[in-house]
Amino acid sequence: MENAKQINEQLTICGQINLNQLQQAAQEGFKSVLNLRSSEEKGYLAEEEQQAKALGLVYCQSPVTPTALNQEHITQILQLIDDLPKPVLLHCGTGLRAGVISLMYLVARQEITPEQAWEKAQQLGIDWNASPKLQEIFQNYLAQFSRITQTAQKQEYS
Repeated sequence: MENAKQINEQLTICGQINLNQLQQAAQEGFKSVLNLRSSEEKGYLAEEEQQAKALGLVYCQSPVTPTALNQEHITQILQLIDDLPKPVLLHCGTGLRAGVISLMYLVARQEITPEQAWEKAQQLGIDWNASPKLQEIFQNYLAQFSRITQTAQKQEYS
């Protein structure tokens, strides 16, 4: 699928999708679509939910805005990803929010370390200049897990 980046076997991210890409996602074996855009955003595809369901995809929308993204909302989105049939296609306007959320998911589920998440963000070409606030949220999230890991290691060697 054009502009899609596979994070792992279960998660793929991309920017705003069109109806052809939605059909392609279904043909490629995706089971779910998680839309991180709000209906007020420019370029929002109003018929996306209806089309996704018609193609047999599970569809969820959980709008993410950097100014309103807090720990509670992150936890809800990560739980939503847990609950969705896999593989999941996460998308937003440019792929930035989808990339950050997917990396947070992998760190929270201990599939990668915070350091690996930061490296993966660079490999994905995430443009932090587009959203310094989202970068700050991501760094704080990773730091939280770094502290947990360091504390666990200290207790292990005590």
